[in-house]
Amino acid sequence: MIIEVKNAEFGYDGRGSVFEDVGFSVGEGEILSILGPNGCGKTTLLKCINALLKLRKGEVLIEGKRVNSLRKSDVGKKIGYVPQSHGSTFPYSVLEIVLMGRAPHLGLFSSPSAKDVEIAKEAIEMLGISHLMNRPYSQTSGGEAQLVLIARALAAEPIALLLDEPTSHLDLKNQMVILSFLEKLGENEGIAIIMTTHFPDHALSISHKALLLSNKGNGMVGNTGDVITEDNLRDIFGLDVRIISVKDGENSIKTVVPLRKGSFDRKQKLKGGIYNS
Repeated sequence: MIIEVKNAEFGYDGRGSVFEDVGFSVGEGEILSILGPNGCGKTTLLKCINALLKLRKGEVLIEGKRVNSLRKSDVGKKIGYVPQSHGSTFPYSVLEIVLMGRAPHLGLFSSPSAKDVEIAKEAIEMLGISHLMNRPYSQTSGGEAQLVLIARALAAEPIALLLDEPTSHLDLKNQMVILSFLEKLGENEGIAIIMTTHFPDHALSISHKALLLSNKGNGMVGNTGDVITEDNLRDIFGLDVRIISVKDGENSIKTVVPLRKGSFDRKQKLKGGIYNS
């Protein structure tokens, strides 16, 4: 297995657990989606996998080695991380932003070599954004910026990729561009992919496995179709949904439709960010 998470529990000092007893594995070429309501710990879990945060209990293994036993540079070589957003105050070009992904391979006072530049350019070409190479990153659109960040992560030549809501704030076309690329990346490059998302449709579209986290700190994991069900989504989100299939030529696409029946009214009270009847 590329990544294994065993009995993971995390909590901030002086507070209860954000999540507990979470476990799953992701192998070569597999995609796992993490879903759940706001505040359930999706981003926190990614940061624990990437050793940016330390688990209270349990462990994360990368190719059988505990992530917290590895040097930061070694983690960076094996795991590419794409955060939700990234602002650039300085007018770095797209090539310069992607070249930053080579940092784990460089010494403390080393400068990028011609080989590093070539690898960065190959990552840019892989994402189909060569025309943006010399453009200031700050002048890219939301969809373009997301592709740049993925290219930056891939420039490290990782065996696993962590993406925090990679399709957030993107229009429909760019959402499909990102999903299609991630699917091909797993199939063609064998990279293990873990992504958080608020869109069950996206998980049903490309993920082999899914993890549903609840606000109670626990979760359920398994094959995507077994985990993302009408009953489980109702239990996690407190909302009735229907999962329907839409024909796309010879294929069927599953989509999740929230039901207005039983939706929130003005008499309900808002507690902890969730309406309660």
